[in-house]
Amino acid sequence: MSSQPSNSWTGKLGFVLASVGAAVGLGAIWKFPYMAGAEGGAAFLLPYVILSFTLALGLLLAEITLGKAGKGGIVTAYSNLGGPFWAFLGYLGIIIGFVVLSFYSVVGGWCLLYFYEAVIGFPEATPAALGALFGELSSSPYVAVSAQVGFLALVGIVVGGGIRKGIELCSRILMPLLFLFMIVLIVTGLMQEGSWEGVKYLFYPDFSKFSFKALVDAMGLVFFSYSVGAGCMLTYGAYLDDKTDLINSSFWIITLSLIVSLMAGLMILPANFAFGMDPTAGPGLTFITMPAIFSQLPGGQFFAVVFFACLIVAALTSAVSMLEIDITWMVQELKISRPKSVVICLLFMLILSIPCALSFGVLADTKLFGKTPFDLADFFVSNLALPVGGIISAILAAWFAWDKVHTQWPTKEGYPAWKKWLRILIGVFCPALVLVIMIAGLI
Repeated sequence: MSSQPSNSWTGKLGFVLASVGAAVGLGAIWKFPYMAGAEGGAAFLLPYVILSFTLALGLLLAEITLGKAGKGGIVTAYSNLGGPFWAFLGYLGIIIGFVVLSFYSVVGGWCLLYFYEAVIGFPEATPAALGALFGELSSSPYVAVSAQVGFLALVGIVVGGGIRKGIELCSRILMPLLFLFMIVLIVTGLMQEGSWEGVKYLFYPDFSKFSFKALVDAMGLVFFSYSVGAGCMLTYGAYLDDKTDLINSSFWIITLSLIVSLMAGLMILPANFAFGMDPTAGPGLTFITMPAIFSQLPGGQFFAVVFFACLIVAALTSAVSMLEIDITWMVQELKISRPKSVVICLLFMLILSIPCALSFGVLADTKLFGKTPFDLADFFVSNLALPVGGIISAILAAWFAWDKVHTQWPTKEGYPAWKKWLRILIGVFCPALVLVIMIAGLI
């Protein structure tokens, strides 16, 4: 099997920023605000925060450590740590990487389209007109597929540059810009009359709105937002040096990613309340409601451009991590050069993803199990593949490769006791919680 790749992160900061970029995808900027809006605000936020610092932290630490200890991507690491059977299970991560990008690239294409519309100015900014525009753009085969190709090309350019010159450089530039852009939009939204109602909706718990569905959805978003279960964090862990404190880094990744999710909520929900928009609008909250809000702000076109630039940054940094799962596998296991691997993966992903792009137009009535190709891919990843992938990595880390895993963590005073609790968190609590919630959600 392959040894640890020669190219690696320049240090802890580069790794954390890249990992936060992987976690802070459309799950944080696009999905969190509309799910929090639909599920009662704080009634959804509370279980999401709890699951972030238990489930997500345990699985994230397990994946990163498996990558570093296994010296490779998900298939290579599983093989090095557990043998052929675990290597076979690792192929689930390869499949997840392809399937995620098959529908993720569709939404990434929408972000590009709306960035262009924001630059030239939306023709009419009423919710009805914006809804019609969204329907027109998403249902046009030529427009949807062309935008998807453009987004995948951007992802390929970044990944083709490798770890330091591609992924890390992109994250070092784009992540600070993302924070800056979001702060500008948050301050602007909070200055509007009535915006405080949105803040209270997000942070003041109303437990009458809590439901088991909110818990299931919070778990699904944890997997989707923190990129755990697929193996991308495991892949990033393979490029770490021996100086990086994995526990400390995992904590910072969770903390910074959660902060961005909260910032996304503050960026969108207070503005919704200030202008009398429906916070339960669902996925359309981003592409229909927000442009209508910007049209009512002084300098609204500028803020619309900044907002959709944020979405592109979030989509790009997260998609890069998913593609890297498959690129690392092809480089390490199939011995194909990185440039060729990028081209092969992107061509395969484009073919796989076209049905998802057409799910809002010519294939809208083509359904399997009552779902369009886009919905089916999303359901497979969020409700089945990612949770199962998380259980597999947790069991491998805590029970079959524990001696190789815990030795990657600091041995200074106080850590031996923590290691026992971490083993229980990773090997018992995380798999049991995922299994219970996953089965209940399917039922």
